[in-house]
Order: sequence, then structure tokens, then C-alpha cells
Amino acid sequence: MSASRHPALLSTDPELASFVAAEEVLQAQTLRLIPSENYVSAAVLEASGTVLQNKYSEGYPGRRYYEGQQNIDRVEALAIERAKGLFGVDHANVQPYSGSPANLAVYLAFAKPGDTVMGMALPMGGHLTHGWGVSATGSWFRGVQYGVQADTGLIDYDAVRELALAERPKLIFCGGTALPRTIDFAAFASIAEEAGSILVADVAHIAGLIAGGAHPSPAGHVDVISTTTHKTLRGPRGAMLMCREEHAKAIDKAVFPGLQGGPHNQTTAGIAVALHEAAQPSFTAYAHAVVANAKALAAALLERGFDLVSGGTDNHLILIDLTGKDVPGKVAAKALDRAGIVVNYNTVPFDPRKPFDPSGVRIGTPSLTSRGLGVAHMPQVADWIARSVDAAAKGDEPALAAVRAEVADLMAAFPAPGLPLS
Repeated sequence: MSASRHPALLSTDPELASFVAAEEVLQAQTLRLIPSENYVSAAVLEASGTVLQNKYSEGYPGRRYYEGQQNIDRVEALAIERAKGLFGVDHANVQPYSGSPANLAVYLAFAKPGDTVMGMALPMGGHLTHGWGVSATGSWFRGVQYGVQADTGLIDYDAVRELALAERPKLIFCGGTALPRTIDFAAFASIAEEAGSILVADVAHIAGLIAGGAHPSPAGHVDVISTTTHKTLRGPRGAMLMCREEHAKAIDKAVFPGLQGGPHNQTTAGIAVALHEAAQPSFTAYAHAVVANAKALAAALLERGFDLVSGGTDNHLILIDLTGKDVPGKVAAKALDRAGIVVNYNTVPFDPRKPFDPSGVRIGTPSLTSRGLGVAHMPQVADWIARSVDAAAKGDEPALAAVRAEVADLMAAFPAPGLPLS
């Protein structure tokens, strides 16, 4: 870290400054393949670090419990209007602190403790907050889960319909954290209507793809859209809830005063900047490039003998089942990390191994696409993954070190947005 970049931090807390500097180097030199991570722009970073941090703003624009909100109201109203325009929705709430509280607000708006809720099972690619047992949503509500077909790795919409009609859940969640295929929002909408359920699309992973036209939108099909603002959307760590006008009051009341106090105004500003960036033609090109890179990387991995859940991908995410490689997912993920390739170990559908020691790894292309890597680079990325997994099986640390050096060389040629390093 240079003294000119963070002089006050360096002077006041050099120990913490050293940690930030080390993270800057790590993000610059490694190939980041975690599909929920990305690089934000310098503009988003700047907006997230402004004096808006100093304001308490409980309430909503024009209806605050604190005075001195003239500028805060304008910031939040700008973010709201940009969200509505970008996603084509009636109403947007940009105050949720993160994705899990956003989903909790949906429960508070529409359900009561003990009600039945339905979502994709966590081991099949769903999210904890979709009614899974270890989550508050599975403790306070009666969660029922759907999954994917064992032979294809795809959602069986007939089975989803059968479960929904049998259980009549108050809420149905579609979306998840490890779904490599396109979500059929129209099919879910038909099921929810027949079952008399509120339909929620959790698009946290694919919001940027939707904004850029690289994935179908749930707008017009679902009652509520829940999303984080980072991941493929390339904003700060926050969340949004979007809905039909008829649900606006219930959603707003659930967020505040139902779950939260004052919004994080500096985050709201960063969200506004990210939404502005996502409305530009360059972002559309980026979103489509993310998908193109993921498909190319999946094809290259298949050529190298990897088993991919569902056989490939339609979006930004690839789920690799390493059972055939005789390397557990956790072992592979840690070896890849030593090789400068950052992934996360992950369960695969019908995984016989435990969640903390699963059979798979989850990878994605948002970050590398933000750095400018393209389809032509994907065979090299696949080769590095293959070499690293093979080295993990053999305990070959020199081979991992060799890959790390090659990764660092390529990363130096593709500077990351928002990072200060030359």
C-alpha cells in the first residue's frame, strides 16, 4: 500500500493498513474464481467510503426520524429509481444490509412463524435462507425442499409442482447459490399461482446477468425479487428487494422498522453507482462475456476429464464433482489456493460426503471477466485447474508453485478494476 493511497489509515493504524495492503496484493496476483466474488470499480469504492457514513437515516426518503436528510434522501431516491429502471419493477427497497436479512424481510412481510415455505434444498444448490433447517428460516417456519434430478442435475418442474400442490406453501423461493442452469421463472410462476403461494426470485448470483440481458428476468413473473448488490452486479456488499406495487408497503415495513434501523448510506451510494454502471452498454457486453467465458471454461474442463454437475453451465457458475478424480473438494480447493486459484469447496447434488468435506468445488467467471480475460484464455485456466487437482492428488507442492507463478504472470497483464497496484 502506498502512503498516498491511504495516508490516514497508514498513519493511524499501520497494522490494519498492512492487512489491507496484503489483500490488495492477493487480489491482484491471484485468479479469483469464486462465483459470488467480483471487483468493484474505483467509483464504487469511492462512493462506499464517503462522509455519508456519518449520517443516521431511519425511515425512507421524505419520511425520516432524523433531521438533516436533504442529501441522503436524494442519494437513496436516486438508487431506488435506478433499480426500478434497470430491472423493470414497480418498487425497490435498497436498504437491506445483505442478502440474508433481505430474505428475512420477505418472511416478515408475508408469513407467520410455523407457516410452510418452500425452496431448493441446500445440498442441491439452494440457500440457507430458503427454509433450510440450520437457518432461522427453517427453525421459525416449516421448510419443505425440492431438488434436482439425479441423472441430469436439472430441476424437475413437474416434481416441484407436485410438491407445491401437496404442501401449499405460503412462500416459494426460486434461485440459489450453486445453480449452473437457467431458471425458468415462468414455470415457477405458474406453479405458485396454482398453489396460491407468494413467489420470490432470489437472484443474488445472477442479478448482473439479468441487468445485462444475459439471463431471463423474473420481473413480471414473480411477486418479489431479492438480490445482493455485489456478485455479478459489481456493487458494494448490500442488498435490494424489488416487488409489485401491491407489495410495496409490506416490504418496506418489513425492512424498517421490522428488521433494521438506519440504512448504511455509504453503501446506498455505492449501490447507486453500480446501478448506473450496470445501465451502460459496456456492462451488457460484460454480462454476456461472463456467460461466454463460463461456457468456454466448462467445455475445456470437460475435455480434461472433469465431471460437471448438469454437464455444463448456462450462466456464470460451474459446479465440479471431483469424485472421479479421487480428490475431495476441500483438498482440491486448498491446493488450488496454494496455486493462486481461489475457489470454494462445495457439496454436489446427492453428495455422499459431509458438507464441510464435500465432493465438489464451485467456480465462476465474474472476476476474471472483470479483469478482461476472454474465451481464448479459458483453456489455460482449465489447464491450471487440471494440473493443480492432479498435484493435489499426488501431494506435488512444486507443481502448485509453478502454476502460481504462471497465474501471477497472466494476472499482471490484466489489472483489476479498483485496485491501486500497477
